[in-house]
Amino acid sequence: MKTFVKPTDEELRERLTPIQYQVTQKEGTEPPFRNEFAGNKKAGVYVDVVSGEPLFSSLDKYDSGTGWPSFTRPLEPGNVTTRGDTTLWMERTEVRSAHADSHLGHLFPDGPAPTGMRYCMNSAALRFVPVERLAEEGYGEYLPLFGKERPAGPAGGPAGAPAKGASPDRRAASGKQEVAILAGGCFWGMEEILRGIPGVLKTEVGYAGGTTPNATYPQVSTGTTGHAESVRITFDPERLSYEDLLGYFFRMHDPTTPNRQGNDAGTQYRSAIFYADDAQRQTAEKVKARVDASGRWKRPIVTQIVPATPFWSAEEYHQHYLEKHPGGYTCHYLRD
Repeated sequence: MKTFVKPTDEELRERLTPIQYQVTQKEGTEPPFRNEFAGNKKAGVYVDVVSGEPLFSSLDKYDSGTGWPSFTRPLEPGNVTTRGDTTLWMERTEVRSAHADSHLGHLFPDGPAPTGMRYCMNSAALRFVPVERLAEEGYGEYLPLFGKERPAGPAGGPAGAPAKGASPDRRAASGKQEVAILAGGCFWGMEEILRGIPGVLKTEVGYAGGTTPNATYPQVSTGTTGHAESVRITFDPERLSYEDLLGYFFRMHDPTTPNRQGNDAGTQYRSAIFYADDAQRQTAEKVKARVDASGRWKRPIVTQIVPATPFWSAEEYHQHYLEKHPGGYTCHYLRD
């Protein structure tokens, strides 16, 4: 985007539809609900309608109930800028694209975890590129976010780039790594979601919290080992904080049902955070209290926050199970 030169106003009037011009160039606002992307649930990337710079991902999109497409974070923070907006006799935060300087919408601090932010955008300021067209349109570098390999060449970088499950991150890791161990029901569904979170470098399913060494699935299934089906997550703390990771964790399962998730019942399906040090413990307690006080759940949060015990890796056939068996059983999904 460094070479992008913004078209003249006359050219923009010619290229854009009236509503696209009014929104992006005159800070207009399109009608709620009656716009192109508020209800769009397809996987892909949203780019600036003027410059094509990538702005948001469908992975961070959620239904805010406002009638406008809403996101918890930008896909590329460097392509999004904010500034104060005092129009309409109120203090707001305007969101603009960095290169085209298009008006996109506004930012509000009332979004879901993990960021708590709502990027409320105008569909007219965006163009949607579905996953199947990312490489063709020059956005192949984002294919790993959706479990696809990047193509060879400029459209997507070097061939053979890791697909989802190996490294779903959209940029190179900072070199720093931290580890978290979380339990929230069947580890198949949890891992499937965790692998797609930007900043997660590696996932491994296994057993934690019990006393049986070298535990196996048949042993843990009896409910007598004390172990919970768990996921060990290696993540880049400069891309994904432990606090934000826990925000995802509390969205992907029901933390109010002791020893149960969906159809799975037993102590091995309990909700638990196994902390590695006091900093993780304090963060876990803070996030749990915040979720409990949010009112999103009608029952109290029962998630255990306990010291990490030895983690025993599960059998190979359990690793990345839903990647190997698309459409397999899961009761996990990201709640708004």
